Amino acid sequence: MKLSQIGIFLCLLFVKPVSAGTVSPVKDEPYAVPVSVKYTLSPKWKDVHFKKVVADGDNSIFILTDAGLFRDFPGEMISKDLLYASLADKYPVDICIQEGTGYLYYLYPDRFLTNKHAGAICSLLPENKYRHIAVNSNDDVLLVGEQAGVLYNRNTKIRELGIPHSELIRLYVSDDQFWYLSATGIYLLNHDKWVKIHSGNNLTAMAFNRDKIAVGTTDGYYVIDRNGKIVEPHNNRLPVPVINHMLTVDGKYWFATDQGAFVKQPERFDYYASERWLDQDKVIDMAADNDGNLYFLTPTGLNKVQFEQETLAEKAEFMQDNLRKYHLRYGFSAASRLVDPDDPTTMRLDDDDNDGLWTSFYLGSQAFRYAVTKEEKAKEYVWESFEAFERLLTIHPIEGFSARTFERTGYIAGDTIPWRPAPDKNWWWKGTTSTDEFVGYLFITSVIDQFAAQTPEEKKRVADYFDAIMTHIITNDYYFIDYDGKPTLWGRWNPEYVNSFATTQFDRRLNSTLTITGLQLAYKLTGKDIYKSEAFRMMEEHGYLDNMKIPMGNIRFTSGFQHQGITMGEDWNHSDDEMAFLTYWVLYHYAFDDTLKQEYAKMIRDHWEIEKPERNALWNLLAYGTSGDIDLESTIWYLQGFPKDRNRYVVKNSHRKDLEFLPKDIHTNFREQTTTELLPKRERPLNRHNNNEFIIDGGRGAHQQLTGDEFLLPYWMARFLSVIQ
Repeated sequence: MKLSQIGIFLCLLFVKPVSAGTVSPVKDEPYAVPVSVKYTLSPKWKDVHFKKVVADGDNSIFILTDAGLFRDFPGEMISKDLLYASLADKYPVDICIQEGTGYLYYLYPDRFLTNKHAGAICSLLPENKYRHIAVNSNDDVLLVGEQAGVLYNRNTKIRELGIPHSELIRLYVSDDQFWYLSATGIYLLNHDKWVKIHSGNNLTAMAFNRDKIAVGTTDGYYVIDRNGKIVEPHNNRLPVPVINHMLTVDGKYWFATDQGAFVKQPERFDYYASERWLDQDKVIDMAADNDGNLYFLTPTGLNKVQFEQETLAEKAEFMQDNLRKYHLRYGFSAASRLVDPDDPTTMRLDDDDNDGLWTSFYLGSQAFRYAVTKEEKAKEYVWESFEAFERLLTIHPIEGFSARTFERTGYIAGDTIPWRPAPDKNWWWKGTTSTDEFVGYLFITSVIDQFAAQTPEEKKRVADYFDAIMTHIITNDYYFIDYDGKPTLWGRWNPEYVNSFATTQFDRRLNSTLTITGLQLAYKLTGKDIYKSEAFRMMEEHGYLDNMKIPMGNIRFTSGFQHQGITMGEDWNHSDDEMAFLTYWVLYHYAFDDTLKQEYAKMIRDHWEIEKPERNALWNLLAYGTSGDIDLESTIWYLQGFPKDRNRYVVKNSHRKDLEFLPKDIHTNFREQTTTELLPKRERPLNRHNNNEFIIDGGRGAHQQLTGDEFLLPYWMARFLSVIQ
């Protein structure tokens, strides 16, 4: 039987997922999320160098510097501590927090003191004899210098002490006991003597965890008990094995290094490095407050990782408000850049090659939001952005051709060659429209038709828009014809072009899919027979359906193919994944009949299976809404882990020793998956959906910021598909 003989059965607009069944919705409960807070140093102290940080019992932060004692002030500001006039002009040599009480103690060259206990604890000392202080909950005060030590109780001197022969790295207090760490040993103060309980090499730090002590070194760490016996073996499979300092917070070990900080989780290490978290990566000290927030001190700044409770709904509201305020350009969703990288007030929205594609994520999110909530504002936002798509068709004189983008005359930010003046002399438009843009047109047309267009006038408005585009494509032998009368570089769906690709190249499968999807959608919207007959002609005479069903496992390194001087087939283009999955929604929901729909579900599942390691929530949800397949855990992981701070910081992970790397061979690892396990988004370069999720180094810098629709579309799809309750 020919495909054209199969009866037409238009798909329902709200098709339930099939085959894999339905998942139980995940309740959107609060979860903990790390948030970066960077403190600003008062300008009058711009050359100060930081040495040590502590957090007292009131969560006040104190920093030992070469210019005296500094502290935190409202607004995440750091400046010199002038609150006590009698201490303002004095320079402490060390500070510490008393175990148990959280009181701050100061060690000066000639005395130690605290402002607690009404200031009654203060003892004079021999000048410059002691350099380090520690205080336990019994009010015992230990002072250590280069040659000797001394123990006080409050103001009363208890005894003089010797010190171990090894140079002190740091004093510690745990369970009222004093500990002395050197590079070669750990000592416990027992009455008036230091008892060596553990010998080691290149020791750098300690962290106490009940009856255990984690010992940091220049090559990883291990764990001993309080008698010095090793109870957990040496581990140097860390993000950075050279450890500067350690803490235990809520039973978890935190590590400070010259290349950032990290915490040991049950299954992995969470890594905090790069400008996303730190003003520089060299962490010289760290502290934790009573709420479990971490403070990382670098030589030049104080950085806080604050753990907040949020829900996905709250994150979506934040993303929505931020996008509306700072990322709308003529209705397009636009990433921003700072004209002055050091001034956050110099934000600018520039034209982009794929304004239509990127905006389809935002418009799509609002269409699904309206389907879920029936909020009129969401519907208003859909039509607002649709106006920008409509203007892409009318800003130039080419019938049915959609420009890439437009801008006022004289303000073009991108490349200038593809731009042309519009009939309205106040505007210019950009040509060379690609398949990426066409995918955006497909997707926004379908979701507006499904969820936002309700009146006959609205339905016709959407149909006329897409009808014009598809008429242009069919009339011009399945090409986008540009201002020069020639096909654009990538706007090509002609069989000669599509079938010129080998069956091992994804372009053959993808372009066939785009063609059939566009024809199906146009037929559903307009009822014009030409779209149906052309779709079946392409499938039967030119093998487009067979092309669409090429197994994803068949796609591999393919040499010897060039398109206008561009080598193709020798790498995996993740933009193709993005285009495919957005198109799958339309392909499936606008299928001519159930037989085709089942074929489409199989090919979507085939693609989804190979994409699973990337844990992309959007691909999961687009698959679930069509083939019925979903990795629910990864979907929630993605949404909860997507950072609200969308700056595209430069990050680096390739140096990490805790990661298991895969071979770079293009034949055995064609998808360029760098590691066996995917890193969280907050540790990777922040990219749109068209990038390889396994890119672990890179980024464009804090002066560029994504819009947040990368989160909004999968969030509202998850709500629509009842994945999130």
